Amino acid sequence: MNIRWKREEIIFETLYEADVWGDYLANEIYERIYDGYITPDYKIAYSLAFRLASIHTFRVNTQQDGLNIYKVWVTS
Repeated sequence: MNIRWKREEIIFETLYEADVWGDYLANEIYERIYDGYITPDYKIAYSLAFRLASIHTFRVNTQQDGLNIYKVWVTS
């Protein structure tokens, strides 16, 4: 399986900011622009995984690589 990743180095100070960003990312993944997201911010990963889990056709996968690299991706 070939995963199309979006990778960014953004770190937000609040969970609210990360959640707004996670909503935007969830839309991109829902539209199948990307399959997954890589971030150093655990707040974005948390929010994105939560939002994607509400879409019943997705199976949400998460992984922590090292101390501060978080991956969230979906499979159908």
